[in-house]
Amino acid sequence: MSRLVQNRSNETVGVPALAKGPFLSRLSARSALYVDLGHLLDAAQNVGPTPDYRGLVIDGNCLAKSSEAARQKTWKELKTRYILNPENALFASFIVEWYRCTSEQERGLTAYCLLALNDKLVADLALHYLFPRLRRAPADLRVDDILAFFTAAAGAHPEVNGWSESTKLAVAQKYTASVRDFGLATGTVRKATVRPALYGAPTRLLIRVLRLVGLQELEILSSPVFKLLALDIDEIVAALSELNRHGALRFRIQGDVVELDLREEA
Repeated sequence: MSRLVQNRSNETVGVPALAKGPFLSRLSARSALYVDLGHLLDAAQNVGPTPDYRGLVIDGNCLAKSSEAARQKTWKELKTRYILNPENALFASFIVEWYRCTSEQERGLTAYCLLALNDKLVADLALHYLFPRLRRAPADLRVDDILAFFTAAAGAHPEVNGWSESTKLAVAQKYTASVRDFGLATGTVRKATVRPALYGAPTRLLIRVLRLVGLQELEILSSPVFKLLALDIDEIVAALSELNRHGALRFRIQGDVVELDLREEA
């Protein structure tokens, strides 16, 4: 399957989705835990510039879990999904944009981008499975289609062959539930996609990450990573121009000269 981006050395700096690596079955046990992430980041905002995320979950029990074992389990799963390390460049890029969000829809899409960038399976599903369904929303999200995706992906990702059928089914089910939790689908038993609106925070996050892995401004404008936001390559310039008009960033292009300012003080 095609890669979202490739930097000069064919590797990336701390962005699993953009580098060579295996599919992981993190979603087999539980979904994306987006609600818990939101509560944790709300709690962290009240404790100062360098929050102890682990301490908030385990010692402070900010997620109101019933036992220490439950707190430990939740912490482990949140950390594998969302990093939660201020010294990690990907997470640091995310947290700047998370606190600039102005709506729940914008927060959901920004968190979805972090999960996808930190998980190659979620990223490849986004690129090859979810993207066309977001484009023609509302479109059904079917577990059988995701299982077929696993079969097709097994050549490039032989680790999938080691997953049991129950694991594959659990990942597919938790994935569709997670897509709904992020606001990209509706429904319970039958889920249908919702095409996201254009927001500043997730767009700026993707630009930050593309810069992190070494892309120059002109190269950013042709990156497939924007498919995470349901934007095709030929729509990126128009999208950035629209965000420029709304003051979410500064963007100008003239020939091969691109000016792109994320307005750090906004």
